Amino acid sequence: MMQYRLGVLGGMGPQATNTFYQFVIDRTDAQTDQEHVNALILSDSEMPDRTSAILSGGEAREGVYRRLLADARLLEGAGCTCIAVPCNTSHFFLDRVQEEIGIPILHMIRETARLLAVQGLKRPGILATDGTIQTGLYQKEFSAAGIEAVVPSTQAQELVMSLIYDDVKAGRDGDPQKFAAIHEDLLAQGCDCGVLACTELSVFADKHHLPPYYTDAMAVLAERAVEACHKPLRHIFIK
Repeated sequence: MMQYRLGVLGGMGPQATNTFYQFVIDRTDAQTDQEHVNALILSDSEMPDRTSAILSGGEAREGVYRRLLADARLLEGAGCTCIAVPCNTSHFFLDRVQEEIGIPILHMIRETARLLAVQGLKRPGILATDGTIQTGLYQKEFSAAGIEAVVPSTQAQELVMSLIYDDVKAGRDGDPQKFAAIHEDLLAQGCDCGVLACTELSVFADKHHLPPYYTDAMAVLAERAVEACHKPLRHIFIK
């Protein structure tokens, strides 16, 4: 019988990785330890900042790519049958990494685009790091699915980055007033939904009640990880 093992390439950041694994546990319809997903978690907390590397270009970008590839190969060599990367910005590098390994990397952004397309949503607001926004990761994948991705205004994007770096990455729960201002910006731009497109925002959402207006890309990834490991899915409303 095929033995499935999820590889989690994490540490970007550590709290987001912890939240992702909890998402996987919560979404597995298991009654015993043995019915849960078999997983190997690699928390590479020394991975250089992805946003900084993308915006700097050159050797900084290549350094992140090489480290992601080395980590992916480590997980593959340890018997993992698929890989989940709970970091949106790192998806800038993952198609290149996928070309060099023999097991599938679950693509959080494409899976989220598919979900929104099925739900008939057409104009999502993308809440993400500057690196994710400026490289057009979500805009490209969503456009391929017939969806128009909207980015926050300059002022709202500054609040998004502050929420990610000054709050969650710094170990704080996050400022709801910052998020409220971001939410108002998306409504003003006519968005029919919002996407939490940074795993630190998934951590924020895990601590604060957000309306069903928001889809959490990391929660989508967790569901796909459970399915990829052939475990029964416990359906939870993805917020």
